[in-house]
Amino acid sequence: MFRLGQVAIRNGQRLNAIELRRCLSAAPKAQKRQESRPAATDDDKKPNMSFLTNIFRGEVQPSQVFPYPEVLDADQKEYIAAFVDPVNRFFEEVNDPVKNDTTASIDEATSDALWELGAFSLQVPPEHGGLGLNNTQYSRMCDIIGGQDLGLGICIGAHQSIGFKGILLYGTKEQKEKYQPKVSTGKIYAAFALTEPSSGSDAGSIRCRAVKTPDGKHFVLNGSKIWISNGGIADIMTVFAQTEIEDPRTGQKKDKVTAFIVERGFGGVTSGPPENKMGIKCSNTAEVYFEDCKIPIENVLGGEGNGFKVAMNILNNGRFGMAATLSGTMRVCIQKATEHATNRVQFGRKLETYGGIQEKLARMAMHHYATQSMAYMISGNMDSGSTDYHLEAAISKVFASESAWYVCDETIQILGGMGFMKDAGVERFMRDLRIFRIFEGTNDILRLFVALTGIQYAGSHLKELQKALKYPAANLGLIFKEGSRRAIRSIGYGGTDLTPFVADQLKDASKHCSECIDIFGQAVESLLIKHGKNIVEEQFVLNRLADAAIDTYAMAVVLSRASRAVHKDLPSAEHEVLMAQAWCHEAADRVRVNIRKINSDSFVKNCGKMSQISKNICAHNGIAHNNPLDID
Repeated sequence: MFRLGQVAIRNGQRLNAIELRRCLSAAPKAQKRQESRPAATDDDKKPNMSFLTNIFRGEVQPSQVFPYPEVLDADQKEYIAAFVDPVNRFFEEVNDPVKNDTTASIDEATSDALWELGAFSLQVPPEHGGLGLNNTQYSRMCDIIGGQDLGLGICIGAHQSIGFKGILLYGTKEQKEKYQPKVSTGKIYAAFALTEPSSGSDAGSIRCRAVKTPDGKHFVLNGSKIWISNGGIADIMTVFAQTEIEDPRTGQKKDKVTAFIVERGFGGVTSGPPENKMGIKCSNTAEVYFEDCKIPIENVLGGEGNGFKVAMNILNNGRFGMAATLSGTMRVCIQKATEHATNRVQFGRKLETYGGIQEKLARMAMHHYATQSMAYMISGNMDSGSTDYHLEAAISKVFASESAWYVCDETIQILGGMGFMKDAGVERFMRDLRIFRIFEGTNDILRLFVALTGIQYAGSHLKELQKALKYPAANLGLIFKEGSRRAIRSIGYGGTDLTPFVADQLKDASKHCSECIDIFGQAVESLLIKHGKNIVEEQFVLNRLADAAIDTYAMAVVLSRASRAVHKDLPSAEHEVLMAQAWCHEAADRVRVNIRKINSDSFVKNCGKMSQISKNICAHNGIAHNNPLDID
């Protein structure tokens, strides 16, 4: 439901409880047990290794944060390093981002050079014509592209990060052998077709329908998709449609989403003209229409009725790449701002000597550092075999897109009037950046996804404890562990301690993060007790909870990376420590403020007022107050 929000929350309205529960249902659920059976012990089920998920219980699972992941061996580092110079030369000598933006297209010479570089097959296995990069190596390429041309980056990303990613993740051996060479070396573009006129963030409500033929050999697809990146140029698409699925046990039939690999050559596939967009203009965005498109049964992707899961996992799997890409954009913005600040003289002094400018540059650098650290931490975890990274990936997308917007905006402010001019190259970044808070899951929806998924995990623990108390003899370990933890914390001891995981210079900073984990877990438990299942209706609260989670994760990530710099005695270690210390100080303050609001009756009352103001505006179709002259 939180889909590719290539649209914002539907019609600008808040999602209702039914839609939120669909979002919540996409998260992993604890296995249901019969009430008559004792609760399972911790050893009976696989633990969730996600750092972020566990802080919703006020607990720390450090393995995916500390130490900072180092997943590339010497050969892998050498392999990816060999691509850096050719890719940089391509952007310096071949690609013209200003021309791409002006013409709203990528010329044939540029496209051909990209295909020759292997830019459209970065993660495809070599046996199928690709470069075979892992996620960490892919992040390095995204970083370069993001600092040069975001529109061109969308064309590349729409092709492989989501376009044919489903084939990489879910394709059968035959599907991979047939399609991966085509999208790698055959100059055939791919696209991801999910969004429809009536379903943006609510992916479960799509209306495209595929009906199985009587002989069971084909599906016939009808419907349309909107705002599809590469939609006008793609010959291979991952398409999602409603299909009728029969329950083998009950015989009951109901509609479920199924994913298909659709070729334009199947017939019945047409596209509209390219959309006229605010930014990322050179990327092709178009409507796609399906009229009696006949799809072979062997082109079902991931199994009939599993399309929603396929779509969500494609998006989850690719979100880290957005953080890596936008860290590249921030890097270039900061370079432009710094160059101006160190050369521009006003009132007899260089801009860099003024405290106001210093604060801007420092905060911009910290946002970049946290974003880049998230990108490589998540990609490193994925390359290490982690499957518990979905909340972290969602947070990285939210954090990166908002940080990049902030950094770009501050760059324009530092450059002053020059930054407002096209020649500075920053206004194009700003126009391009705006879409990143909308597509591949709107930030609004992802905040709710993070909060509700984490709350569900915390709630399952409380249910487990409640059931354990019904059968104390069989669950003494769990009961004593939880009882001791609560008793010790009630007198101010036994809280989270991250000092063993960080460098000596960062032990004080780590206490900020530790405290935030403790108060965060307590706030979640209080909310569950207070609201129960109705928590899905408390979006004002959920948004603050998500923001607190984002800041807490960002603290842990920068502490880990800066500790790595100290332990490896890197030349940048002292600078990284300063950034981590400053970031933790400010982030912890934000967490405390958000937690206080969540626990405040006055905040709840004010939320009620905000809700009523919104209702008044909607009832008047806009502004609900008169102008100061009281004249219509």
